[in-house]
Amino acid sequence: MTAGGTHVTVLLDKAVESLAIKADGIYMDATFGRGGHSRHILSGLGENGRLVALDRDPQAIAAGAAINDGRFQLVHRAFGELAEAAEEAGVSGVDGILFDVGVSSPQIDDGERGFSFRYDAPLDMRMDTTQGETAAEWLARAETREITEVIKNYGEERFAFQIAKKVVAARLEQPIVTTAQFAALVRSAVRTREPGQDAATRSFQALRIHINQELRQLEIALPQALDLLKPGGRLVVISFHSLEDRIVKNFMRSQATPDDLPKGLPLRADQLPPPKLRLIGKAMRPEAAEVAVNPRARSAVMRVAEKI
Repeated sequence: MTAGGTHVTVLLDKAVESLAIKADGIYMDATFGRGGHSRHILSGLGENGRLVALDRDPQAIAAGAAINDGRFQLVHRAFGELAEAAEEAGVSGVDGILFDVGVSSPQIDDGERGFSFRYDAPLDMRMDTTQGETAAEWLARAETREITEVIKNYGEERFAFQIAKKVVAARLEQPIVTTAQFAALVRSAVRTREPGQDAATRSFQALRIHINQELRQLEIALPQALDLLKPGGRLVVISFHSLEDRIVKNFMRSQATPDDLPKGLPLRADQLPPPKLRLIGKAMRPEAAEVAVNPRARSAVMRVAEKI
């Protein structure tokens, strides 16, 4: 995250502390970003320690070239490909995995990426600009029902249907290819909005989540992380949206609960399949001092679990 133009990593100390770094351990930073967490992890590793980081954004990969450390390896992959990244790096088991999910501040603050309605730019929104469909391309072909579902489900926008109808009608006149065009359409369809929030906020969020399949990436990444963790290894996840946090919370709770077997089976308690995770503490949020320095940290939630 950034504040005042300076890149600030959210929950930096608490996240890395929660990993319980071992000097000779092997760790994965599933969301390198600009390397704040990675650098902090490296500072806690000894000469035999190792860190594998990954990111889907080519700009993040380019930024990672600044880290000249033989213990560090950066892989260009989305975190939904965690297992593939580990295999590519020659790693079969790790002592800790950190996720800091969602859009990063450099992505938002670079107007040309198309993530923000604050800039008039191409409506791209891809985190990995080397592949996939842009937001403009999807809006050009999606049906009213599809657009409605995306904006309603991922943006929790009550005027989703009205927005979708506006988009489909407008594209008959001219292609919707810029952030300004899309924002104007949304604002014309949203009748009321919370004080201080731009009417386009929810729809931009929804479109970004859909284009990058962010929730699906998280759903498939968490089981991979569990498989990669060694016994005693830590899973640390920072999320910034209630939809993301719900996925993390439900996954950790389900893996921390013994399997729910059919009633009536002649099994003692000690014969039941044990849980795979142990929850560590409660959900953690940034303290007021961190939010004051970096307002974008205010919605962050961190959850921690340990593999049994």
